[in-house]
Amino acid sequence: MEKIEVTSMSSRGQVVIPQALREKLGLSPGEKFIAIGEDDMLILKKLEMLSFEGFDRLLKKTRAFVKKRGLTKTDVKEAIRKARGK
Repeated sequence: MEKIEVTSMSSRGQVVIPQALREKLGLSPGEKFIAIGEDDMLILKKLEMLSFEGFDRLLKKTRAFVKKRGLTKTDVKEAIRKARGK
């Protein structure tokens, strides 16, 4: 079973990651995280630079998804335009 640590949040929204967890996960000052919140749960995922191998796998999955859905370049451009609010 994983060790459970208790921490708190400051008035500025800062949360201290306990030292034992920082050491176990190899976290250093300046690390970047993705924060995901749902219901009463907060998950922090360390951002890491993808290796080219990881990028290639992601690209292959994306191409397979696009092919399966029958998406075109026009569909993608339209989705980007909508996302940007233009």
